[in-house]
Amino acid sequence: MSGAPTRAEVCVVACAEAWRGDGEILANPIGTIPMIGGRLAKATFEPELVMTDGEALLVENIVPVGVDDPPKVIAGWNPYRSMFDVVWNGPRHIMMGATQIDRYGNQNLAFLGSPKQPSVQLLGFRGAPGNMINNKTSYWVPNHSPRVFVEQVDVVSGVGYDRARELGAVAARFHSLPRVVTNLGVFDFGGPDNAMRLLSLHPGVALDDVTSATGFDLVVDGDVPTTRPPTDGELQLIREVIDPNGLREQEVPS
Repeated sequence: MSGAPTRAEVCVVACAEAWRGDGEILANPIGTIPMIGGRLAKATFEPELVMTDGEALLVENIVPVGVDDPPKVIAGWNPYRSMFDVVWNGPRHIMMGATQIDRYGNQNLAFLGSPKQPSVQLLGFRGAPGNMINNKTSYWVPNHSPRVFVEQVDVVSGVGYDRARELGAVAARFHSLPRVVTNLGVFDFGGPDNAMRLLSLHPGVALDDVTSATGFDLVVDGDVPTTRPPTDGELQLIREVIDPNGLREQEVPS
Protein backbone atom coordinates (compact mmCIF):
# COMPACT_ATOMS: atom_id res chain seq x y z
CA MET A 1 0.00 0.00 0.00
CA SER A 2 1.52 3.33 -1.03
CA GLY A 3 2.00 6.06 1.54
CA ALA A 4 3.42 5.68 5.04
CA PRO A 5 0.89 5.05 7.83
CA THR A 6 -0.36 8.18 9.52
CA ARG A 7 -0.57 8.62 13.29
CA ALA A 8 -4.34 8.12 13.02
CA GLU A 9 -3.85 4.79 11.25
CA VAL A 10 -1.42 3.63 13.94
CA CYS A 11 -4.07 4.55 16.51
CA VAL A 12 -6.66 2.53 14.58
CA VAL A 13 -4.47 -0.57 14.76
CA ALA A 14 -3.76 0.01 18.46
CA CYS A 15 -7.50 0.18 19.11
CA ALA A 16 -8.10 -2.95 17.04
CA GLU A 17 -5.54 -4.83 19.12
CA ALA A 18 -7.61 -4.16 22.25
CA TRP A 19 -10.12 -6.75 20.96
CA ARG A 20 -7.53 -9.40 20.10
CA GLY A 21 -8.46 -12.68 21.71
CA ASP A 22 -12.00 -11.63 22.66
CA GLY A 23 -13.77 -14.08 20.38
CA GLU A 24 -17.55 -14.06 20.09
CA ILE A 25 -18.56 -11.06 22.18
CA LEU A 26 -20.10 -7.71 21.32
CA ALA A 27 -17.46 -5.15 20.35
CA ASN A 28 -18.85 -1.74 21.25
CA PRO A 29 -16.44 1.00 20.07
CA ILE A 30 -17.40 4.63 20.69
CA GLY A 31 -15.69 7.29 18.60
CA THR A 32 -14.47 7.36 15.02
CA ILE A 33 -11.08 5.71 15.45
CA PRO A 34 -12.36 3.03 17.88
CA MET A 35 -15.16 2.23 15.39
CA ILE A 36 -12.63 1.82 12.58
CA GLY A 37 -10.42 -0.25 14.89
CA GLY A 38 -13.23 -2.56 15.96
CA ARG A 39 -14.25 -3.19 12.36
CA LEU A 40 -10.62 -3.75 11.40
CA ALA A 41 -10.28 -6.36 14.16
CA LYS A 42 -13.36 -8.20 12.88
CA ALA A 43 -12.12 -8.01 9.28
CA THR A 44 -8.75 -9.53 10.18
CA PHE A 45 -7.77 -11.40 13.36
CA GLU A 46 -11.09 -11.51 15.30
CA PRO A 47 -13.76 -12.58 12.78
CA GLU A 48 -16.12 -13.85 15.51
CA LEU A 49 -16.59 -10.40 17.04
CA VAL A 50 -20.20 -9.24 16.99
CA MET A 51 -20.57 -5.71 15.62
CA THR A 52 -23.47 -3.28 15.40
CA ASP A 53 -24.23 -0.76 12.68
CA GLY A 54 -24.18 1.95 15.35
CA GLU A 55 -27.97 2.01 15.46
CA ALA A 56 -30.22 -1.02 15.98
CA LEU A 57 -28.77 -3.87 13.95
CA LEU A 58 -26.10 -6.52 14.41
CA VAL A 59 -24.17 -6.77 11.16
CA GLU A 60 -21.88 -9.43 9.78
CA ASN A 61 -20.16 -7.42 7.05
CA ILE A 62 -17.68 -4.59 7.55
CA VAL A 63 -19.79 -1.45 7.37
CA PRO A 64 -17.82 1.66 6.35
CA VAL A 65 -17.98 4.66 8.67
CA GLY A 66 -19.40 7.98 7.50
CA VAL A 67 -21.01 6.52 4.38
CA ASP A 68 -24.69 7.15 3.65
CA ASP A 69 -26.83 4.02 3.34
CA PRO A 70 -23.99 1.45 3.23
CA PRO A 71 -24.78 -2.19 2.40
CA LYS A 72 -25.45 -4.32 5.48
CA VAL A 73 -25.51 -8.06 6.01
CA ILE A 74 -27.94 -8.21 8.92
CA ALA A 75 -27.14 -10.77 11.60
CA GLY A 76 -29.67 -9.72 14.22
CA TRP A 77 -31.96 -7.12 15.75
CA ASN A 78 -30.41 -5.02 18.53
CA PRO A 79 -32.73 -2.20 19.62
CA TYR A 80 -31.70 0.07 22.48
CA ARG A 81 -33.67 -1.87 25.09
CA SER A 82 -31.93 -5.11 24.10
CA MET A 83 -28.49 -3.59 24.55
CA PHE A 84 -29.05 -3.52 28.30
CA ASP A 85 -29.50 -7.31 28.33
CA VAL A 86 -26.01 -7.56 26.86
CA VAL A 87 -24.60 -4.94 29.25
CA TRP A 88 -25.93 -6.66 32.37
CA ASN A 89 -24.92 -10.14 31.20
CA GLY A 90 -21.35 -9.22 30.33
CA PRO A 91 -20.42 -10.55 26.84
CA ARG A 92 -19.24 -7.14 25.70
CA HIS A 93 -16.03 -5.12 25.36
CA ILE A 94 -16.64 -1.40 25.10
CA MET A 95 -14.07 1.23 24.18
CA MET A 96 -15.24 4.61 25.41
CA GLY A 97 -13.83 8.06 26.06
CA ALA A 98 -12.64 9.78 29.21
CA THR A 99 -12.59 13.49 29.98
CA GLN A 100 -10.41 12.63 32.98
CA ILE A 101 -8.70 9.40 33.99
CA ASP A 102 -6.33 8.67 36.86
CA ARG A 103 -3.53 6.19 37.44
CA TYR A 104 -5.91 3.41 38.54
CA GLY A 105 -8.46 3.87 35.77
CA ASN A 106 -11.08 5.94 37.56
CA GLN A 107 -12.84 7.83 34.79
CA ASN A 108 -14.87 11.01 34.60
CA LEU A 109 -17.17 12.15 31.83
CA ALA A 110 -19.82 13.84 34.00
CA PHE A 111 -18.54 17.29 35.01
CA LEU A 112 -15.47 19.32 35.95
CA GLY A 113 -14.98 21.21 39.18
CA SER A 114 -16.66 20.92 42.56
CA PRO A 115 -19.70 18.63 42.85
CA LYS A 116 -21.47 21.49 44.63
CA GLN A 117 -20.93 23.90 41.74
CA PRO A 118 -19.32 22.33 38.65
CA SER A 119 -17.52 24.66 36.29
CA VAL A 120 -18.20 22.50 33.21
CA GLN A 121 -21.12 20.15 32.54
CA LEU A 122 -20.15 17.14 30.41
CA LEU A 123 -22.11 14.13 29.14
CA GLY A 124 -23.13 12.90 32.56
CA PHE A 125 -22.48 9.49 34.08
CA ARG A 126 -24.26 7.77 31.18
CA GLY A 127 -23.53 4.03 31.11
CA ALA A 128 -20.06 4.23 32.63
CA PRO A 129 -20.87 2.78 36.09
CA GLY A 130 -22.56 -0.29 34.60
CA ASN A 131 -19.88 -0.74 31.96
CA MET A 132 -17.10 -0.88 34.54
CA ILE A 133 -18.74 -3.52 36.69
CA ASN A 134 -20.20 -5.75 33.98
CA ASN A 135 -18.02 -5.51 30.88
CA LYS A 136 -14.47 -5.18 29.69
CA THR A 137 -13.91 -1.44 29.32
CA SER A 138 -11.05 0.13 27.38
CA TYR A 139 -10.47 3.82 26.74
CA TRP A 140 -9.70 5.99 23.73
CA VAL A 141 -8.25 9.48 24.31
CA PRO A 142 -7.49 11.41 21.09
CA ASN A 143 -5.64 14.23 22.88
CA HIS A 144 -3.28 12.97 25.59
CA SER A 145 -2.71 15.83 28.06
CA PRO A 146 -2.34 16.54 31.80
CA ARG A 147 -5.91 17.82 31.78
CA VAL A 148 -7.11 14.31 30.91
CA PHE A 149 -4.55 12.18 32.74
CA VAL A 150 -4.95 13.58 36.24
CA GLU A 151 -3.87 12.71 39.75
CA GLN A 152 -7.50 12.64 40.90
CA VAL A 153 -10.68 12.83 38.83
CA ASP A 154 -13.27 15.43 39.85
CA VAL A 155 -16.01 12.80 40.02
CA VAL A 156 -15.94 9.06 39.37
CA SER A 157 -18.17 8.01 36.48
CA GLY A 158 -16.53 4.61 36.14
CA VAL A 159 -14.54 2.92 38.88
CA GLY A 160 -10.85 2.11 38.61
CA TYR A 161 -8.93 -0.77 40.13
CA ASP A 162 -8.49 0.84 43.55
CA ARG A 163 -12.21 1.40 44.04
CA ALA A 164 -13.05 -1.98 42.52
CA ARG A 165 -10.95 -3.64 45.22
CA GLU A 166 -12.92 -1.76 47.86
CA LEU A 167 -16.15 -3.18 46.44
CA GLY A 168 -14.95 -6.73 47.05
CA ALA A 169 -14.51 -9.76 44.84
CA VAL A 170 -18.21 -10.48 44.30
CA ALA A 171 -19.24 -6.96 43.27
CA ALA A 172 -16.19 -6.40 41.08
CA ARG A 173 -15.63 -9.90 39.70
CA PHE A 174 -16.17 -8.75 36.10
CA HIS A 175 -14.22 -5.48 36.41
CA SER A 176 -11.55 -5.32 33.69
CA LEU A 177 -9.79 -2.36 32.04
CA PRO A 178 -7.63 -3.97 29.33
CA ARG A 179 -6.30 -0.96 27.40
CA VAL A 180 -5.97 2.77 27.14
CA VAL A 181 -5.08 4.04 23.65
CA THR A 182 -4.20 7.68 23.02
CA ASN A 183 -2.69 9.72 20.22
CA LEU A 184 0.70 9.18 21.87
CA GLY A 185 0.80 5.54 22.95
CA VAL A 186 -0.80 2.44 24.44
CA PHE A 187 -1.24 1.74 28.15
CA ASP A 188 -2.60 -0.87 30.52
CA PHE A 189 -2.94 -1.21 34.30
CA GLY A 190 -0.16 -3.74 34.80
CA GLY A 191 1.87 -1.69 37.27
CA PRO A 192 2.01 -2.18 41.06
CA ASP A 193 -1.51 -2.16 42.54
CA ASN A 194 -2.84 -1.93 38.98
CA ALA A 195 -1.27 1.45 38.29
CA MET A 196 -1.24 2.65 34.68
CA ARG A 197 1.72 1.31 32.70
CA LEU A 198 3.12 2.45 29.37
CA LEU A 199 3.08 -0.42 26.88
CA SER A 200 4.21 1.25 23.66
CA LEU A 201 4.94 4.61 22.06
CA HIS A 202 3.53 5.47 18.67
CA PRO A 203 6.13 6.04 15.93
CA GLY A 204 7.75 9.45 16.31
CA VAL A 205 6.69 9.87 19.97
CA ALA A 206 9.39 10.18 22.64
CA LEU A 207 9.04 8.97 26.21
CA ASP A 208 9.30 12.56 27.45
CA ASP A 209 6.35 13.50 25.24
CA VAL A 210 4.17 11.06 27.16
CA THR A 211 5.44 11.66 30.68
CA SER A 212 5.16 15.44 30.31
CA ALA A 213 1.58 15.04 29.08
CA THR A 214 0.57 12.88 32.06
CA GLY A 215 -0.39 14.36 35.42
CA PHE A 216 0.91 11.42 37.45
CA ASP A 217 3.90 9.06 37.38
CA LEU A 218 3.45 6.34 34.78
CA VAL A 219 4.91 2.90 35.31
CA VAL A 220 7.60 2.34 32.67
CA ASP A 221 9.20 -1.11 32.50
CA GLY A 222 12.58 -0.87 30.74
CA ASP A 223 12.81 -0.01 27.07
CA VAL A 224 9.42 0.85 25.67
CA PRO A 225 8.63 -0.68 22.26
CA THR A 226 7.06 1.14 19.34
CA THR A 227 3.38 0.56 18.59
CA ARG A 228 3.16 -1.70 15.57
CA PRO A 229 2.17 -0.01 12.32
CA PRO A 230 -0.62 -1.40 10.13
CA THR A 231 0.28 -4.02 7.58
CA ASP A 232 -0.26 -3.32 3.89
CA GLY A 233 -3.45 -5.39 4.03
CA GLU A 234 -4.72 -3.49 7.06
CA LEU A 235 -3.92 -0.16 5.41
CA GLN A 236 -5.92 -1.15 2.37
CA LEU A 237 -8.90 -2.12 4.54
CA ILE A 238 -8.69 1.12 6.51
CA ARG A 239 -8.31 3.42 3.51
CA GLU A 240 -10.52 1.71 0.93
CA VAL A 241 -13.15 -0.30 2.82
CA ILE A 242 -13.69 0.88 6.42
CA ASP A 243 -12.93 4.62 6.22
CA PRO A 244 -12.85 5.66 2.57
CA ASN A 245 -13.68 9.28 3.49
CA GLY A 246 -10.65 9.61 5.79
CA LEU A 247 -12.63 10.56 8.92
CA ARG A 248 -9.82 9.11 11.06
CA GLU A 249 -7.54 12.00 10.11
CA GLN A 250 -10.00 14.51 11.58
CA GLU A 251 -9.79 12.85 14.99
CA VAL A 252 -5.99 12.57 15.04
CA PRO A 253 -4.52 14.98 12.47
CA SER A 254 -1.14 14.12 11.03
